[in-house]
Amino acid sequence: MTGVRKGLAKVEVALRWDPSLAGTPANDLDIVVAVYGTADLHGTPVHLVHFGSRSSDGTITLNRDSHTGQGFGFDEVMTIELDRMAPELRRVVVGVVIQAAGGADRPTKTFADIAGTGIRIREGHLDLASTDFESVPTSNAVTVGEFDRDESGIWSLDAHLRGFDTDPEEFTRIMGAAR
Repeated sequence: MTGVRKGLAKVEVALRWDPSLAGTPANDLDIVVAVYGTADLHGTPVHLVHFGSRSSDGTITLNRDSHTGQGFGFDEVMTIELDRMAPELRRVVVGVVIQAAGGADRPTKTFADIAGTGIRIREGHLDLASTDFESVPTSNAVTVGEFDRDESGIWSLDAHLRGFDTDPEEFTRIMGAAR
């Protein structure tokens, strides 16, 4: 992953992974984004965006969703329009979670079980961060980066991997907690 870049406006988060082997449960990964306001920077998100949803203000949209990883290139793509967010929104945390096959509560797979993983964060044609999940092999959820707005309204990115071993619902509650 890379470091900080200031002055961000509209970014794209793209996730890729390989399909599962024939006869095994599907690999289903999802991008999750939590947006926090000035009043509660590490608590309850103002917006929580994932598959089947978008932010109520229209600034975060899931453009492509996959449940299997089949296809070429990136399987899921989410757009985050930082420059259109209300001034009181100051922090955006981006994560990835492995969904359980067959609707079970707890994922049975970790990132070590899924081949061909990768995440890319870009603005326009410039890659801001790009990595795989090899450094968090025993995790089934991970935060990949955090966008922060400073007092002058400028957004910057801190790209880092932080692994979790938890179910998707719990991950959405703790992904933005202070480190």
